Amino acid sequence: MKLQVLSLLSLASIASASWSKNLNYRSPSEHHPALGISIHKVVKRNDPASGYPATSLNFTHGVASGDPYPTSVILWTRVAPQSENSQSNLTVTGFVPLYDHDNEKYVKVSKSPICVEYKVASDKNLTKVVDSGTVYTSSDVDFTVKVEAKNLQAYSTYYYQFNVCGSNNKSPLGRTKTTPNADDDITKVSLAVYSCANYPFGFFNAYGNPVRKDSVDYVIHLGDYIYEYQNGEYGWGNSLGRIPQPDKEIFSLYDYRTRIATYRTDLDLVASHQQFPWIPVWDDHEVADNTYRDGSSELNNTEDSFLRDGGVSVDQRKLNAVRAYFEWMPIRQVDMDDNLRIWRSFSIGKLVDLVMLDTRQYDRSITDLYWNTDYIHDISNDAGRSLMGSRQEHWFYNSLSESAQRGATWRIVGSQIVFSRLNQSAAYGSENPLNYDAWDGYQANRNRTLNHLYSNNINNNIFLAGDSHASWVSDLVWLDAKDYDPSTGAGSIGVEFAGSAVTSPCPYGANISLATANNYSSIIQSANTELQWQDLYYRGYFELHFTHDEVQANFFGMPTVVTRNAWEIPLANFTVKSGANRLQRPVAGGVVESGSLKFGKTVQNNITLDTGNGTWFVSHADLEVL
Repeated sequence: MKLQVLSLLSLASIASASWSKNLNYRSPSEHHPALGISIHKVVKRNDPASGYPATSLNFTHGVASGDPYPTSVILWTRVAPQSENSQSNLTVTGFVPLYDHDNEKYVKVSKSPICVEYKVASDKNLTKVVDSGTVYTSSDVDFTVKVEAKNLQAYSTYYYQFNVCGSNNKSPLGRTKTTPNADDDITKVSLAVYSCANYPFGFFNAYGNPVRKDSVDYVIHLGDYIYEYQNGEYGWGNSLGRIPQPDKEIFSLYDYRTRIATYRTDLDLVASHQQFPWIPVWDDHEVADNTYRDGSSELNNTEDSFLRDGGVSVDQRKLNAVRAYFEWMPIRQVDMDDNLRIWRSFSIGKLVDLVMLDTRQYDRSITDLYWNTDYIHDISNDAGRSLMGSRQEHWFYNSLSESAQRGATWRIVGSQIVFSRLNQSAAYGSENPLNYDAWDGYQANRNRTLNHLYSNNINNNIFLAGDSHASWVSDLVWLDAKDYDPSTGAGSIGVEFAGSAVTSPCPYGANISLATANNYSSIIQSANTELQWQDLYYRGYFELHFTHDEVQANFFGMPTVVTRNAWEIPLANFTVKSGANRLQRPVAGGVVESGSLKFGKTVQNNITLDTGNGTWFVSHADLEVL
């Protein structure tokens, strides 16, 4: 009798575990269950007799993995009766409206949960299984599934797949990779770094090229994974057949779910998620333009903005955006005391410590909202201003110190916005020369960061940035406090690599010519002492290849993003030697393909493009009209 009771208890425990294994029921915050979904209410609706037939379900958006640890990784998929996103937040409990295309109307369909199995193996045939399980999803979480695959070996490649329970209805096969143990002495690791993918401005070719080359271990995304704008307000997707849905500025949970889902139909983005584990963080447009702790450029908790935006408050809009982000992204629920923490760190053996910051949403002081630029200029060096808030800022400095103390060779800091000074007054003709929405608007915060690095002799620092839709490579310098020689790099404490956008347009105009862009780059480069290379023209990405001796940074430009293609141009290559804390001279070997290089030259060579139907040899003049 006792054995029977134990067996029943064991089965009950397994059943409970199966439901809670879908981490999205607890999104976005592990310690705020009221913000998540009541699992016991979902369980009550579980009626297999009224559930969806396995043949009616589809894995609508592929698979993804992310936030790799040495023994575990997050896996993601979406399995649903149709691609359209759930409006469950707008409907009565127990039903979800689905569009009946045959009869051209919405019908109420039972929201009975869907049972999904997953399997993780060390081989492509999934015969050497290392982890597996059963999990449920439902309209409550937009039919998304997010699980933590466990029992994995460090720095190892795995393959995974989902299927509808008891059927042969399977997802695509995904590939992922764990990180090394923190004390593993690995010899190399490679990363692809992205930011700013705007759907109506073009195809996400940059995401697909490392897949085709199989050139990296992990993907870093620094934010602006989506944009909240209406088509036509920022981007013209009509001509490309890329109109983001819903076709309006987004505010509700349904809006944000649908917008992310639209972006996840891009085949190169799907491929990147399927082949590489991602480590993402948000910028501002995952919520709204120029967000800060208390609002954004267009939503500031005023009566006018509240009514204009359909009665959605700042806090509600942020929560909608954050919840959709956690539902759709292969990211862990960080151990947090509030629902907006995304800042976290990863140790990749003894080689690299990666610190991912949130310089936008968490606790940022008021930023440049376009109408208050003069005011932000006046207070830009106020000691009370912070990009991160005191809690994140202290964590950041402690993370840097602990990394140095444990002997990690390199420290990577993923910051959404450019850290180095960017004086663009000569190009823009502005009375306020700096970008006060970046670190230039929080100069005391930047000085505290630099002081911590210099005072504690923390070396081998590599700062990353996105946001600006342009490429910037600088020595990391405390201007006006430390001597610096731009010709040698002496006085620097590290290097910053800031990448261009996947598709978002050049800040000087989407249709700017190469010659005009390079002219602006030359003006900007000359106006900034520590800025060694600047390029405005190309959309693209960069790769970082780490060894204990050096970092190689390779920047790639997309010849065109108005068609889906596999073309790319090597724009510039940089080296940082361990212990040097500056770019190796001559910077980029003295020659770059585009932009402006300090003490170097720009040489635009003929480019070889493999079109799949033979090879073309074309010049830059030809590329501009492709």
